[in-house]
Amino acid sequence: MHMKRVLVGMVVGGALALGAAQASAEVQEFKFEVVGTWGFLENWKIFESDFWQNRLPAASGGKLTANAKPYTELGVKGYEVMSGLKRGAYDAAHATAPYAAKASVALEGIDLAGVIQDYSTYRKALKAYRPIMARELAEKYNAKLINTYPFPSQQLWCNLKDKSIKSISLKDLAGKKIRTYSRTLGDFVEGLNASAVSIPFGEVVPALQKGVADCGITGTMPAYNAKWYQVVTHNVRVRVGYAASFTAINMDTWNDLNEDTQNLILKEAEKLENEIWEFEESLDQAGMDCNSHGPCEKGEPGGVTGIDPSPEDQAMLKEIVENVVLKRWAKRCGKKCADEWNETVGKVVGMVAAE
Repeated sequence: MHMKRVLVGMVVGGALALGAAQASAEVQEFKFEVVGTWGFLENWKIFESDFWQNRLPAASGGKLTANAKPYTELGVKGYEVMSGLKRGAYDAAHATAPYAAKASVALEGIDLAGVIQDYSTYRKALKAYRPIMARELAEKYNAKLINTYPFPSQQLWCNLKDKSIKSISLKDLAGKKIRTYSRTLGDFVEGLNASAVSIPFGEVVPALQKGVADCGITGTMPAYNAKWYQVVTHNVRVRVGYAASFTAINMDTWNDLNEDTQNLILKEAEKLENEIWEFEESLDQAGMDCNSHGPCEKGEPGGVTGIDPSPEDQAMLKEIVENVVLKRWAKRCGKKCADEWNETVGKVVGMVAAE
């Protein structure tokens, strides 16, 4: 009886192995040239690099491999990543919607400043807007969208010179020079009656130190990783965005892959997407903790004063979003574009974008 079970197990195991080998045989051999996001941040270090260097090779039986590097190591600017993908300078890229919006105002629509204040709502909004993102990437960048994911929430970090100040409001930011990286963030800053200053991420710390900027906008853990806590005193915890990101493959490359290869990539990309979403929400709070007074597993807490928005701040935020951010974006994007937003993200958040 024992021998019979062994023989049955061998037959079943052999059949499964044969099936796996046959499935693997349908996947093409291909080596991707890939550009990732910031090399010193968690999305690249934990997820993006692993996807190309470990996950896809393992899932494909070694047939899919990649030469993958973050754009910060390649001398490429964030705004240039998707134009390089369009030209076919590489096969795949991880990029952010605010940067890609240079060629498509519609792509701004998934990360309009201040519209969404929690991850759960943001994920619903991104799911609703995804078909529009896919269309825009295909039409403007000749790219196939394979997944979408966030970074930690983008918040305000200010150098008020005086650490003893216990609290500030959004109204107190009027007249300040605030570092931004997108049109919609610029609209938000101008809604505060402040001045938007465009500064590359790597240059923000000296800018804050020298007074070129009074405040800057970035994600919670990216602020800690880049040591913003050395030059800022206060963190105003209003979520003004999530640096909506995505993975895209050059459409010519995508069309050269057979269906089995495409399906394998999409399946693994979906797993990656779910893992990043789960990770980022916890990282968001960890970033706030590390920049303030802990706990912080990454190192010493930064000692920055964290300020949660008051009811007055929340009311002011809503007014700026509705009367400045959404109206300006609707004007830039046009009626058809705004109508698409209203039918997708707008329904999720209960807002209307109109001039």
